[in-house]
Parts: sequence; structure tokens; C-alpha cells
Amino acid sequence: MTTATFDLPVGSQKSTSAAGIAIALLLPIALVNAIGFILPVLNLARMSFNEALPGGGIADAFTVANWTGLLQDGFYIELITNSIVVSLGITLATLLVSYPIALYLHRASGAWRTFLTVLVISPLLTSAVVRTYGWIALLADQGPVANAIAAMGFQPPRMMFNTTGVVIGLTEILMPYMILSLMAGFGRLDPKVEEAARTLGATPFRTFRRVILPLTVPGIALGCLLCFVLAISSFITPKLMGGGRVFLLATEIYDQAIVTLNWPLAATLSMLVLIIFGAALAVYSRILRMIEG
Repeated sequence: MTTATFDLPVGSQKSTSAAGIAIALLLPIALVNAIGFILPVLNLARMSFNEALPGGGIADAFTVANWTGLLQDGFYIELITNSIVVSLGITLATLLVSYPIALYLHRASGAWRTFLTVLVISPLLTSAVVRTYGWIALLADQGPVANAIAAMGFQPPRMMFNTTGVVIGLTEILMPYMILSLMAGFGRLDPKVEEAARTLGATPFRTFRRVILPLTVPGIALGCLLCFVLAISSFITPKLMGGGRVFLLATEIYDQAIVTLNWPLAATLSMLVLIIFGAALAVYSRILRMIEG
């Protein structure tokens, strides 16, 4: 009695082997991601439905009071609205000051482009705390900026411990991220298209509005997404430059978790930030689909 044997085709063997290698390569990062991100997020979600006890205790009882109280409290509604508005303002300001720099870098070449790119990246080598304290010294009531404005005969505005200082500080801190994102999205920008527009008689402004700007929308969308997410989750700069007078989601999460020891409410606010992140990603995906469509 003979036993029939069936050999897999060579192509099937190669695909099976490639799938096994891919799984083996992805498994370590999947485990790290699960342990370092997914499990903590699930724990936060669970904690947001717990009850806070006096003295920092946490009751295991299931309750939706944290969520209902958050959505019914005028302070938190204003906090959420203010956080989104300020983050959008920071994102817009960062885009306006970063776009010309990114466009110039995209058009530069050779050693000059390398040098300028290093200058753009170099602020990332310095801690955000150090850069924030640098802005505190510059924007202080008797700082160089206020003295320069006063020397020109104008009354210097108050630029510290308010929203203005937070916007200025975060705009500068987020500029490298915006510039790099814009440059990554400028791949569709072809100099020959600009030359064709000018050859056909388009003015520089019209060339920018009808040719350059539409082609750079993917980079703008990417940079705005990144900067919005970083701005709304930023803690150090709003805490230091706001002086405890600028209330944002990140600073409130810190206060609830460390000062008042209300961990369930802090977890609820953290989950709310993740929901805002998801909404921002949905808007970004929608913009990309509109561009590709």
C-alpha cells in the first residue's frame, strides 16, 4: 500500500515562508505596542467609569457620573472649547510662519539646503522646557521684546501668563514639526508646472493660488494634524507660560491627577483628548480622500 504525498507549489511555499517572516518581524513591535499603549488606554477607559473617593481613593463601582458631570459642567465645556480653539489658533499660526520656510527649503539645493535643514531640526535637540524658559525671559514685562516695543514709543502688551504667551511659545516649539511635515508633503510640487503657469501669463500670486497651494495641500494637512495633536496635548509650555491662568485640557488633567488626586476624572479627560485625536484623524483622512478623488 502506497501513501500519496502532495507537494505544495513553489510559489505557495515562498508565500507561506514570507508570511511567517512578516509575522515574526511584526510580533515584537505588536507586543510592545500592546503593552505600552493599548493596555494603558484600556485601563484609562476603565478608570473613567470608576468613582473617586476622598483622599485619592478609587472605588471599583461602575458609574457614568464622570462623563455626565463633564458634559454638564459649564467649566469643563468652556475648557474643552478653549483648548480646541487655542490649539487651532496655534496650528494656524505655525502654518503661516512655517510655510514660506518649507517652500524655500524645498526649492533650495546642495549644501545650502542641507545647512538650512540642520538649522530647522536643531531646535528639536533642545528640551522644550529650556526653550520655554527662554521665551519666558524674552516675553517678560521687562524683557527684551517689551523694552524694544517701549523704545519705539508704544505701550508693550502683556505677553506672559496669558493665552498670548502660550500661543507664541508653542508656535515656535512646533515650527520644526510643521516644516518637516510640509516638506514631506511637497513631493507633488514640480517646478516645471510653475514655469508653465508663468509662461502662460499667470502672475506670481495666481501661480501660488492656482498651482502651488493646491499641490501642497497634502503637506498642509499632515502638518496641521501633527501640530494640532501636539498643541492640544502640550503641558509644559501652557503650564509655565500660562502661569496657572490658562486652563487647557492637558493642564487640567495634571491638576486632577496630581493636585486633587481625582484619577477617574483625569482618566475621563484623557479619554476625551483621545476622542479629539480620533476626530482630527477622521478630518485628515477625509481631506486626503477629497484630494485623491
